[in-house]
Amino acid sequence: MRLRADRIADLVEAHPGLTPAEAAAQLGYPAGQVRRATDRAGVVLRARHVGPYLTNVAAALHRAGWTTKETAPDVQLPGDDRVVAALVLDGVQAPVPALVWDERYGWRTAPSRRHPIPKGAALPSEGEGVRYLAGGDHPAARRRRRRPHRLTPYPRQEQAATLLTTFLTT
Repeated sequence: MRLRADRIADLVEAHPGLTPAEAAAQLGYPAGQVRRATDRAGVVLRARHVGPYLTNVAAALHRAGWTTKETAPDVQLPGDDRVVAALVLDGVQAPVPALVWDERYGWRTAPSRRHPIPKGAALPSEGEGVRYLAGGDHPAARRRRRRPHRLTPYPRQEQAATLLTTFLTT
């Protein structure tokens, strides 16, 4: 299924007017056998789309001295239905062990460098080293909720590092 999904995503990227189902048909995959692959192809496309954003954030955090290497985070697709990435902050000045980006909720801190994304990418509650970076004007409103509502998943690239720096140092 993953190979089919990657091939479908490649074809959709090459021909942006195609839907994943149309791409699967062009590749000769039987319609009844590719539903999960077309769904995963959509997730793969979202992961590829967010890659440059995550690379720019990683570079900005490296320039701030929070990471020792300027590498893009590994993007994970838990459950084949969402995109999650982790940035391990191994620099001397890093205020937290790791940052996790989830396409549903945006940025949050992680209490562990070794396992920043929990098993199954379950959404942890705030507390115990976990804080959510809320989009918008009222981070105090975010603190009152146990779990965030729909947060801005990715602020503008030029603002991301500034937001993360402000968030983590307060």
